[in-house]
Amino acid sequence: MSELEQFLTLRDQLIANRTDLASAKAAFAWPKLTHFNWGIDYFDAIAKDNTAPALRILEESGEEAGLTYSALSQRSSQVASFLTRLGAQPGDRMLLMLGNEVPLWETMLAAIKMGVVVIPATTLLSGPDLADRLARGQVRWLITSQSGMTKILDLDPQSLQGIGCILADKKATLPTGWIDYFDSMTDATAFQPTPGLQVTDPLLEYFTSGTTAEPKLVRHTRQSYPVGHLSTLYWLGLKPNDVHWTVSSPGWAKHAWSCFFAPFNAQACVFIYNYTRFNAPHILDILVDNKVTTLCAPPTVWRFLIQEDLAQWPISLREAISAGEPLNPEIIEQVRAAWGLTIRDGYGQTETTAMIGNPPGQPLKAGSMGRPMPGFPVALLDADGKLAEEGEICIDLSRRPLALMDGYADDAAKTETVMRDGYYHTGDIGMRDDEGYITYVGRADDVFKASGYRISPFELESALIEHPSVAEAAVVPCPDKLRGFIPKAFLILAPGFSPNAETAAAIFAFLKQRVSPYKMVRRLEFADLPKTISGKIRRVDLRVQELKRSEGAAVGGTEYTDDTKS
Repeated sequence: MSELEQFLTLRDQLIANRTDLASAKAAFAWPKLTHFNWGIDYFDAIAKDNTAPALRILEESGEEAGLTYSALSQRSSQVASFLTRLGAQPGDRMLLMLGNEVPLWETMLAAIKMGVVVIPATTLLSGPDLADRLARGQVRWLITSQSGMTKILDLDPQSLQGIGCILADKKATLPTGWIDYFDSMTDATAFQPTPGLQVTDPLLEYFTSGTTAEPKLVRHTRQSYPVGHLSTLYWLGLKPNDVHWTVSSPGWAKHAWSCFFAPFNAQACVFIYNYTRFNAPHILDILVDNKVTTLCAPPTVWRFLIQEDLAQWPISLREAISAGEPLNPEIIEQVRAAWGLTIRDGYGQTETTAMIGNPPGQPLKAGSMGRPMPGFPVALLDADGKLAEEGEICIDLSRRPLALMDGYADDAAKTETVMRDGYYHTGDIGMRDDEGYITYVGRADDVFKASGYRISPFELESALIEHPSVAEAAVVPCPDKLRGFIPKAFLILAPGFSPNAETAAAIFAFLKQRVSPYKMVRRLEFADLPKTISGKIRRVDLRVQELKRSEGAAVGGTEYTDDTKS
């Protein structure tokens, strides 16, 4: 069986068993690949004479852009020919700093075909963060649009030495020394890669969001994401000809998960709607008008949507998915009542593909992320490294999934730390029930003890955001002379609520009905939350702040306490 046949057989088995997790896992085995070029061997093969839409991008203005499978195949080959003509070679690092625009998909696919290593970057990057990625990523090529170009031009010119800068923006003026991306329109529509590319060669290098330390550079291979995202296809429940919309920004792994590899593996259409300001009724109109069949959105989007009378919109959705943070049971119920759909959750990291989830057709348990996906030997390890029903979520390396990262680029020590003792360690804590469902407890670094009891910030944050006044929450340990530490919550309020003692009292009363006394939040503060550039809360900054406060340092902010005896 050829490598393409292995891939397609596995893909088709997953689609055939899309609602039968037990059968999907029983039939699953990662393929044995050596030279598989996903961009040429798979994508070009399925795209030949294929006029089905591969990509549709809709703007607020009504302007639309997109490509069929056949057209994307040809344009990506033109871009690969163009980059090769400029001198790009397999192994060169390319910073791809684009928004949701057609050149992003063309360039990603071109890089896969030719062996260039892509470092995706958000267009929000600027200054030292951007310079750091250029230096640590050993960037040789850079492709961006006008918004990214202005940030690049603000850098010290020394940081751009040896980098070929390419502008993919027809509306912008080309700076001196830059190359016009659209010169690629005249290049050959057939591309022959350099011989000898291996599936173990690097393909993608992602800077993680760095919630506790300097961002790590996660390295994926030419098989770990292209082939590995078959698990993401399964979790999302995608089928050929679906119109799939994931609300996500480029530059982060989730975008590659659900706006590139998973839908293209399913031969679905990637749908994108670019908006400047979220408008729930308009988003619902877009869902209906464009006959979106599968939607993956963060809980924030779902919270806005349920403010509307959902039943008034005759959607075409078959699958509704959420990931990234806790989702209120109330939201799940409102969507189910209006549309007859159950929002499904899942779990994975930049270092992996979807490794735990609730695929279609499986019974859901409130609060659970689901069960391990096909091909993922998930184990929970306690503090002594023993198998347990509650512990760190790990992957058994004796059955190493093809979808696991190669390691951290240029940092063998960090790689060894997470790959120690025969397991890949996620750094996340989970709890498994007797049916194999895993519930997320929190980051290992975030879990703490108060009065001798183990406290999960994630559990308390999940309870807090159920209160109508709370938009976002972060719980950290606060030093306490009597108990050692007590839970403290930092909160961002929803519109219409005031940061005063009355609101604080209402939140404390609400929590008393939902959490046990030993893990009750004893203090709260209304404040902005420190975040990474990707929007993840930096609890480490809040922990440090509380330690400084306990040592007598002046720290701004007004704190409210719950003095109830319990």
